[in-house]
This record gives sequence, C-alpha cells and structure tokens, in this order.
Amino acid sequence: MNFLSKLKDINTFVFDVDGVLTDSKLLILENGALLRQMNTRDGYAMRKAVDEGYRVVIITGGKSEGVIKRLQGLGVEHIFSGVKDKRSLLESYLKEQEVSPDTVLYMGDDMPDYHVMRLVGMPACPHDACHEIVELSRYISPYKGGEGCVRDVIEKVLRLHHNWLDDIQQEDENKMKIQEDLQ
Repeated sequence: MNFLSKLKDINTFVFDVDGVLTDSKLLILENGALLRQMNTRDGYAMRKAVDEGYRVVIITGGKSEGVIKRLQGLGVEHIFSGVKDKRSLLESYLKEQEVSPDTVLYMGDDMPDYHVMRLVGMPACPHDACHEIVELSRYISPYKGGEGCVRDVIEKVLRLHHNWLDDIQQEDENKMKIQEDLQ
C-alpha cells in the first residue's frame, strides 16, 4: 500500500509536544518556569482537523498549563500530559474510543515516542527527529519540529479527504454563480 493510500485511512492524529509542536527548546525563567513556543499554522491545522471531525490527541511527558490552555483553545479535548508510558496510554485510549491503530497517525521526534509509534498505522516525524525515529517513520515531514510539521501532515490528510479547501472552494463557486445570475 502506498503512502497516500495509507493517509486516506487516517481519522486520528496523535502528537507529542516538545520537538513536534515546539522546536525542542525551552526558555528557563529565573523562577524555574519553562516557556515553549508553538507555530500558529500548526495551530490552525489542528483547529481545522477538530472542526472537520478528526480526533486530535496530545500525549506528552512534559507538564505545562500554558501548553494545555493553548491546545484547549484550539478545540483539542484529549490532552495527556506528564505521561511516562505513552504506548500504554494510547492503547487504552484507542480501546476506549474504539479506534483501530491502523487509522492513527502519530508524530513523535525522540526516543520516548519510539514504542508508541510502533503501535500505529502511520508513524511520522519532523525532519529533525532523532535517527531511530526517522528510521521507524513511514513519513518524514520536510519541516522541523515547531516549524510546520504538524500542519504538513494534517493538511495532507484533510486534502485527501477534500476537507481542506472545500468550504472556500464552495464559497467561491457560489460567488461566481451569483455574479453570473446578475449578468
């Protein structure tokens, strides 16, 4: 089965945070707070996926109220932080939600993602993931973590399902029809 055919089966996106939604860098404040930076285009794509009925799940070993608030603001309901065993958590989630692992795209970047990525139908990674994750991935985004890799995979899946631009295309067609009717 080729890559695009496999993407057509995807209905659930699972993402790590550090190194996928961020560039892996942490800004450490004097009070010990850790700051991360996220890409707004990745955010738009996650919001679009949620709005189109796809499951978007976050599984991260980190703990950040700021990250959780940002993701909740995008409509992401399934956010698991401080996770030590990502594979067990995802197995439980998929069973509870009655989701086949074959329909899941998981994007990770480092060794804590390795075993969970072996569980899913479409393991994917950013361009700058560690060697072992790159070797395991069926798709390697040309974008680095925090620089659009999440949008890259979501946009590909939504385009295949005609869920990326269809609303805009329909609006443009309606405008053209109105203009034709007025002439």
